[in-house]
Amino acid sequence: MNLSMLKQARELKTKLDKAQKELSNTIVEASSGKGAVKVIINGQQKIQSIEISPQVINPDKAEVLEELVLKAVSEAIAKSQKVAAKQLSGLKFPGLT
Repeated sequence: MNLSMLKQARELKTKLDKAQKELSNTIVEASSGKGAVKVIINGQQKIQSIEISPQVINPDKAEVLEELVLKAVSEAIAKSQKVAAKQLSGLKFPGLT
């Protein structure tokens, strides 16, 4: 491996580290049930919090709450993945671009 390739590899690692840090600080929010369930996730798809309105907590209708949570989590992950893809799309990979 020549010095030029090592330099490019170091630069790429620096860029990737910076992008990962930025993604960990990027917050995305999604909700379902007209805001009854809210999920906050970061750009690395790590869930930060889930908020559930007391009005939708009904032991006799647990499946409704389960569906709302699943929908909000799925939407949050999709949004976070889009943010991450956009962030990482700007990186240039030497020899691959």
